[in-house]
Amino acid sequence: MTNVAVQMIGYCIILVLLAIPLGNYIAKVMNGERVFLSGILRPAERGIYRLLKIDENEDMDWKKYSVCTAVFSVFSLFVLWFILCFQKFLPMNPQGTGNMSWHLGFNTAASFATNTNWQAYSGESALSYFSQMVGLNFQNFVSAAVGIVVLFALIRGFVRVKKTGLGNFYADMTRTVLYVLIPLSVIVSLVIASQGTPQTFSRYEETELLEPVTVEHEDGTETVVTKQVIPLGPAASQIAIKQLGTNGGGFFGNNSAHPFENPTPLSNLFEMVSILLIPAALCFTFGRNVRDKRQGIAIFLAMFILLAVSLAVVGAAEQSGTPQISQSGAVYTGTDGQSGGNMEGKEPRFGIASSTTWAVFTTAASNGSVNSMHDSYTPIGGMIPMLLMQLGEVVFGGTGCGLYGMIGFAVLTVFIAGLMVGRTPEYLCKKIEPFEMKMAVLVCLATPVAILVGSGIAALLPATHDSLNNPGAHGLSEVLYAFSSAGGNNGSAFAGFNANTPFLNVSIGLVMLFVRFVPMFATLAIAGSLVKKQKVAVSSGTLPTHNAMFIFLLIFVVLLVGALSFFPALSLGPVAEYFEMIA
Repeated sequence: MTNVAVQMIGYCIILVLLAIPLGNYIAKVMNGERVFLSGILRPAERGIYRLLKIDENEDMDWKKYSVCTAVFSVFSLFVLWFILCFQKFLPMNPQGTGNMSWHLGFNTAASFATNTNWQAYSGESALSYFSQMVGLNFQNFVSAAVGIVVLFALIRGFVRVKKTGLGNFYADMTRTVLYVLIPLSVIVSLVIASQGTPQTFSRYEETELLEPVTVEHEDGTETVVTKQVIPLGPAASQIAIKQLGTNGGGFFGNNSAHPFENPTPLSNLFEMVSILLIPAALCFTFGRNVRDKRQGIAIFLAMFILLAVSLAVVGAAEQSGTPQISQSGAVYTGTDGQSGGNMEGKEPRFGIASSTTWAVFTTAASNGSVNSMHDSYTPIGGMIPMLLMQLGEVVFGGTGCGLYGMIGFAVLTVFIAGLMVGRTPEYLCKKIEPFEMKMAVLVCLATPVAILVGSGIAALLPATHDSLNNPGAHGLSEVLYAFSSAGGNNGSAFAGFNANTPFLNVSIGLVMLFVRFVPMFATLAIAGSLVKKQKVAVSSGTLPTHNAMFIFLLIFVVLLVGALSFFPALSLGPVAEYFEMIA
């Protein structure tokens, strides 16, 4: 257990050391300040503005900013849907991969356009190189950028006084992709490619097996397999942005447990830190741009405390294993008497420490990539990743959307604190009034409503039961995890649930769209209201929003809204399974 703790602490230290300077860099980029890449990228930025006829100085109000966001996202969804449903006729398809069904195409398009990257297919067998690189990879960049630009619209709402403009959506998108996402992706791509991740347009390779394998069919016939197909493709470039953009969609079906996606411990380190790098950095960006670094640090600490507790619980649960595994002798016990823990579903290359850290990182962020199978975790070890998604993906969360979701909880927190002392609530020197509160409630409750309604309807249908690999409490956990993943815009799965049916593809797709855009437009509405307001002077009655008390209150409200909403469902799923395990 000591080894697990040391590794987890090491990963967190590396994350913080990289996030602080990156946060300052992102702030400068989005403010239009000069950075070290300006000399190289500024001509390209201006060229994009001229080509697309964008006026970078235009200042959009929240309604126009919202319309631009909606039009861009809907257009992206339909273009990707078209690509997937007609990939057979498009170029860069050396394997002759067929078209996706309409419902799986809709689900996948909705998934990648919303930065969810839920996958009800296996990438190496269902997608062409064109679909992977042009369709999905493009969305990995722009869907991540959309979350960041909406966050900056909200920041401008707090900073500006008696204005209407929140910035230019298209200029913000261009700067985010050009100065932040592409340079970071190039670095990570080169690192993981050096470790063995393929980046090629060659056909899949075939190789002779060392020993032939005999496959028995249901009709009694047998087939002798003598060759193995080795999938290739332009993987490194997609894997880099899938981690940095909190996308998570795997190039291969086994995601980051596949040796081509994640070949070595070094690639594992780079990819795992990349998952939370931008979301953590944006906390420091927020503090710099609101001209009070303490505000960003307070939100960072609230997120980090929840992350650290989650790491401790999952690490302890998986290191302890289960009584059944111990009794069967499947758990190695060393000479020191310490159990080797639950290694079912985990890669021996990474072990329990890296696997459980990845599981927490990927569900704290709206990433969803996996280097182990969450379906094989212990009941409590699987419940915490599920709960992290159900909280609304605000423990760092996705690029931009995690932080503006947490700011929604901060607004709710100052409102509750204001009621306690009988004072009009204020946050960052702006009064929080009824309109902002209504929108903040939408931000905070959209995720629980979508998850509970979606999973509740699915659980009632007999067809859903046919998609389960397990009965009872664990089967309910599989359904709940699937809709939590969609509702949290996460994309990970328990890997024991066949979601490729018309109903599940459509229903999960609708949940992803609802949870992505309702909080997003509510956030822009808050920004549009705040930007028109005058700042109020800080007084002795103002609630400090940067001290330990506020951090505690913020964590309390997040748990109050998130955890209690799902307590009945969790009681019937992982909690019930835990008591079955120890009985």
